[in-house]
Amino acid sequence: MKNDSEPSLFAYSRKNFLAANAPLADRMRPRTLDDFCGQEKIIGPGRLLRRAIQADQLSSLIFYGPPGSGKTTLARIIANTTKADFITLNAVLSGVKDIRAAVEQAQGKLGSAHRRTILFIDEVHRFNKVQQDALLPHVENGTVIFIGATTENPYFEVNKALLSRSRIFALTTLANENLAQVAQQAIKDPERGYGKLAISFTDGALEHLVEMANGDARALLNALELAVQTTEPEADGRININQAVAEESIQKKAVLYDKDGDAHYDVISAFIKSIRGSDPDAALYWLAKMVYAGEDPRFIFRRMLISASEDIGMADPHALTVVSSAAKTFDYVGLPEGRFAMAHACVYLATAPKSNSLFAFFSALESVGKEQEGEVPDHLKDAARDGEDLGHGRDYLYPHAYRDHWVAQQYLPTTLQGRLFYQPADTGYEKGIKGQVERRREEQLAAFLEEKQGQDNPQNELFFAAHCHGPTRVQNQWLKRTLENTGKQLGEMRDAIYRAAAGKQEALILTINDNGGLLTWEGLRQAPMGGVYALLDNEEAAATLKAQAENLDPLERPVLISGGLEVLEAHCQQEQGLLFDLIPLRGLKQKLESNNHFLSRLNALLAPQGRLISAESLPRFQQRLYQLLPESALPTETMTILAQAEEAIYSHPSLDWCEEEYLREMYEKSPLQLKELHLEKNRHQVYLSGNDLDNWFTPRGKGEKDAYCQHLAAHLSPEALATVKKAFIRHLQNKVCRWESVTAYLILTRA
Repeated sequence: MKNDSEPSLFAYSRKNFLAANAPLADRMRPRTLDDFCGQEKIIGPGRLLRRAIQADQLSSLIFYGPPGSGKTTLARIIANTTKADFITLNAVLSGVKDIRAAVEQAQGKLGSAHRRTILFIDEVHRFNKVQQDALLPHVENGTVIFIGATTENPYFEVNKALLSRSRIFALTTLANENLAQVAQQAIKDPERGYGKLAISFTDGALEHLVEMANGDARALLNALELAVQTTEPEADGRININQAVAEESIQKKAVLYDKDGDAHYDVISAFIKSIRGSDPDAALYWLAKMVYAGEDPRFIFRRMLISASEDIGMADPHALTVVSSAAKTFDYVGLPEGRFAMAHACVYLATAPKSNSLFAFFSALESVGKEQEGEVPDHLKDAARDGEDLGHGRDYLYPHAYRDHWVAQQYLPTTLQGRLFYQPADTGYEKGIKGQVERRREEQLAAFLEEKQGQDNPQNELFFAAHCHGPTRVQNQWLKRTLENTGKQLGEMRDAIYRAAAGKQEALILTINDNGGLLTWEGLRQAPMGGVYALLDNEEAAATLKAQAENLDPLERPVLISGGLEVLEAHCQQEQGLLFDLIPLRGLKQKLESNNHFLSRLNALLAPQGRLISAESLPRFQQRLYQLLPESALPTETMTILAQAEEAIYSHPSLDWCEEEYLREMYEKSPLQLKELHLEKNRHQVYLSGNDLDNWFTPRGKGEKDAYCQHLAAHLSPEALATVKKAFIRHLQNKVCRWESVTAYLILTRA
């Protein structure tokens, strides 16, 4: 009689045997987030993924990274943490039938127990399009929460529809300190590792294993396991692993390189960018990595030939010849000596002057495709066929008949006169021809304008003005009238702050009293894999931001905190000492005036490498209204008094802080370290309406700040003031004017 329990007994026995005899790398997989080493940028305190795992609020995810970086381990941690059912498939061993079985199981759990199911697919890039399509509808309707792991770029290997429904987290190779921590865990763990054995390393032995593992935790643990198992214990039972054993356990460094995958494209990209950046050391390193990994030399030479034209171009016209000759030499000589020619070409390109002026061709190509087709001028047309009847070729000037073999005449179509495509650089060979090219252009344009007999041609005037280094003489036709320019100025300030921040996608950002949300929403765009915390002291502003945030996925929303700094500090303590990589602010000085300890408290909230960046508007340097008037607008004496009266407004001692040195001294005394302070001049176009002028020339009541006219009244008689007002109305009302201001940007770091 068949024993029905026999399969279960065999399965149980097999499971126990595998658990006891599994490779060290499998036994040592972390089971909780606290045991996980590395990848702090995506699972550190306060990060989006960590919050999602802890809250058990996962949406579909794809973990993308090199081998041994922790993709499968993170999936197993999720399995240990979540209350949902967890099903694992391996794309190498599974097909559509397995997907359907998993979906049926998930549907059953959802219907009977109202419990969600997480479906983890390892090596998801191995699934073909049909298999991925079979999964898609069940991810879309929420039957399963999909988690995929892949070493290949998901943007190329995963179905776009599935990709659009998943959040991608890119894992990186582990740092050596993380690998050392992994090794120590394995050595000390008495249950899963070697904690019950006495293991020691001679100087440099463990470090060799860590270095040669090249960021791969699995490779490190495999090498460690081999070293322990092949080393005979000494008389006292101690296993002593020396340098020779370590070198035998991991004989060749595993270089992450796949000719058809991301590494192939990433390394060649780094190589070309190093050439473009004129760094011969970096260029040689990336070249060596490709050669070491067995990359096709012809592929490398093809990319260097492209770089010779794209990145060096006319700055050194010989670069193309040098690379071409090196490629032919390599074909003739072969390996290994041919690598000298390859290195020769690499160093030549990296040290050559750079110019990308040949992109001019693509500008011309775009012009041909998008703009009105320009007809060939008659004097450039072929005269051999119909020159006598239609005048084609007539009046063409033969350059060789002139001095220097050049003469000014029209070559571009009439509709494109004044357009520039080629812009010579200021380096190398092009530096020598730049002046000649520009002078000839000006002469050529002048010849065309004379031919047009003075007809109005705004493009020509713009071209002429730009190349004579004078003011543009043509009013911009497309200039938009606006009642005020505040939004644009704030937008430029926001952009300047985040430019200075040079943040990363995994950054944690804190905005303070950003009641308009300008810095908060930009922070979400800049750090989609990190997070944004917004401290708001205005209930109305908090309600507005909350309403806007409702349109986002819950995990994408900023964390909104209402109240003062003490509320934020308490919140950070609750989240395991949460620290921020970036704190962008506007008007920091105003906050300091009301809170002497403000900077000290912000210092405690910054991460060790964090930055606080503040923008301070400096009224003392802003545009003066009298400067907008033409000199002839007022009598000389009245204009002089008007200028003195307005300058007196900006010389008031209350604006002393508008000086750069004052700001520098103030912040150098603060707890934070002032790394940089620079001023930026802002130029805007503003439309001055009648309402603006009314505000300037209407006195204000008691308790309000004086209007512009009240400041002027201390210097001008009522009659002169009336004359000034009329001049403003006549020359400025309903006009677009240039407005200049200055902003100070301060970059401070944690003390």
